[in-house]
Parts: sequence; C-alpha cells; structure tokens
Amino acid sequence: MAQAPVDPKLIRSRSALADPEFRHEFRTFLKASHPGRPPKDRAAAVQWQRDFNALLVDSGWGSASWPIAYGGMDLPFEKQVIYTEEFARANVPGPLGTGVGIVGPTIVKHGTLDQKNRWLRPMLRHEKVWAQGFSEPEAGSDLPSLRTTAVREGETYVVTGQKVWSSSADIADVIFALVRTGEREERQRAITYLVIDAHAPGVDVRPIRDMTGGAHFCEIFFDGVLVPVADRIGEENHGWDITRTSLGHERAAGAYQQAKRYRRILDELIALAQQRGRTAEPAIRQELARLVTWQRILEYSGMRTIHGIVEHGEPGPQSSVSRLSTSLFERHIHVVAVDLLGAHGLLDRRDEHAVERGRWTWGFLRTRASTIGAGTAEIQRNTAGERVLGLPHEPDVAPRS
Repeated sequence: MAQAPVDPKLIRSRSALADPEFRHEFRTFLKASHPGRPPKDRAAAVQWQRDFNALLVDSGWGSASWPIAYGGMDLPFEKQVIYTEEFARANVPGPLGTGVGIVGPTIVKHGTLDQKNRWLRPMLRHEKVWAQGFSEPEAGSDLPSLRTTAVREGETYVVTGQKVWSSSADIADVIFALVRTGEREERQRAITYLVIDAHAPGVDVRPIRDMTGGAHFCEIFFDGVLVPVADRIGEENHGWDITRTSLGHERAAGAYQQAKRYRRILDELIALAQQRGRTAEPAIRQELARLVTWQRILEYSGMRTIHGIVEHGEPGPQSSVSRLSTSLFERHIHVVAVDLLGAHGLLDRRDEHAVERGRWTWGFLRTRASTIGAGTAEIQRNTAGERVLGLPHEPDVAPRS
C-alpha cells in the first residue's frame, strides 16, 4: 500500500530548525576529517575509502539509521535528513561496495543475533567489503528464474553457478547471493539467501570492462563453493521475501544523498554553460531550468523515502519511483552536458584537449547503465504501476506474493 505523502516544505523547515548544534558539530567533524583527494592507484584509493569509513564509525558518526549496537546512530527522521545533507555537502567518500546500503538493512531486519554480531559492525567499518550476487546471464530482470544452485549436505551448502554485473566484486571480501535450493520451475518459492566468503575455494571473480574503459562490474563463478548453513539469512526457500527488503533498500539507498550530490553537479553544469557562453540561448535555459526543477523533486522524494524507512522499517514500493526518476535524471544531465560541449564532447578522459579532464563524456558513457542497474527502468515502472497505482499485473508474470 502506498504511504501517505509527506509535505516537503514541512520536512525542510523541520530539518533546518532541528538541532542546529548537531548540524554544526557534524559539519565541523567532516571538515576537520576530510581525507583529501583520492589516490590515483586503485588499491591505495580503496584503502583511503576504507580508512575514512572506519573513522566515521570509530568517531561516533557511523550510519545515521543503523542501530547504535552495530556502529550506527539510530537518528530520528529530522537528524537523518541533516546527516545526509551535510555528508553530501562535504563531498567525502561514501561506502565501498553494496553492503552498507543493501544487505546491511536486510541483516538488521532478518538476521539472527549471531549474524548481526559477526557482520554488521565490520561491514560498516569496512573491515569487510560486500558485493551483491543476484543477477545472472539468463536471470537479470526476471530474477526468480535464476539457476545458481545450492545443494545442502549436512550443515553446509555446495554452491555452483554464475553471477554477473556485480559492482565492486573484485575488491569484495563477502558476497551476498541468491541461490536455488529447489527446482527451477518453483521460481521464487525455491530461492535461498546466502552470505558467501569471496575468498573461499571455488570463487572466481572476473572484472568486465565497459565502454568508459573502466571495469566497474564483474562476473562471479561458483564452482562447488562450501557455505555454512549458519551463513544463510532467513529460512531455506524463503529468500525471495527477504530479497524484497534488499531490493527496496537498493533502490532507496542514498536517494536523498544522491539528490543533494546532484545539486552540486548541477551547479557545475550551469557553470559549464556560462563558461561556454550558452546561457543566453532559450533552449539551453529551458533545459537547465528543467534539471533544477527535477533535482528539487528528487530531494523531496528522497525525504519521503527516509521518512518511510523511519516510520515503517521499509522504503515501500515508492522506492521504485525514486530509483527510476534518479536514473533518468543522472542520464539526462550528462546528455545536456555533452550537448553543451559540442565537438569537445567526443573527447575522452585521456585526450589533452578534453574539457574538465573528460568528466562529462565519461559520465555520459557511464550513465548509459543507469536505467539498467538496481532493476531496469521497465521493472521499476511495472512495480510502480502494480504496487503504487494498483494496475493489473502483466499477464505473463505470476502476481507477486
């Protein structure tokens, strides 16, 4: 059921007035602790990011929403908004991998006490980096058709199969994965949620180079990997219900923080238009005005998402609406940027004549994947239509339980 709308003006006024001392204290901490520019070397940059996230937790500034027992702050709604605003404003490194925003809230809700004690604080401190193992070559948008199997032998599962499009898997220590523990025809009724040691024998991670020239995604192969039953989240064959928590948080994770970050990037785009003498053109002015309006809507949507999680423990189906709008926005802002650059938009980061070291062209290429990752735009529209608007399910897809 769709949640009641939250008045964005009320949220903004409350967050602006709520505890100015808290805002000042956090802003001061971030300024004093800013780690500077990331190292160019990949391994050094990963360690730089690990160190900053550990510092956040050790200094009492861990996740705004996580329980205090596991390194979080368990802040009320208004302070979560302040925390997010200041974090985005400071332009400091965020989490590595996909654990903190996706599987972390899943473990908080569905994990055993032992699992919470073993996994949550090390995850938040980045002692361990987590990566997702959901999509497969023949099971991306249709996730219930996945083929990776887990056969139970006593107190161990033997996992065999392949995952693909996993962000940061090449630097991950842990993989949270969906596996089939029954017949494929049973679809979501035979899916189990496992946590797998990324360094275990039989795990093979291979980076995938994309059109930007980078390797931001990986494919993962499991060849008879042994996983303790104690590392299963929830009951066997009941992983699909748990997955909906993960997917909801994946689509909601950082929605407001992303919106605030894109406010800064939008200011940089406007500066680019000014530098190139294009702001007097009506078509350009209209595009910039459209992006400013869009970005503000994303902020309000992000606030609603945070409010929903605080009030109900889940982001709800509107997380799909937020994710869809954000992915379309981040793609369009780079389309406008490349149009502004004209012929310079053809130059990549390695060209000495590239504007701003080719960042806009790189972003244009990278955001081609924005409407695919974390659930395709088509899937997000289906979810919004079915669970928010109450439209009929697609005739060839079984209704979601």
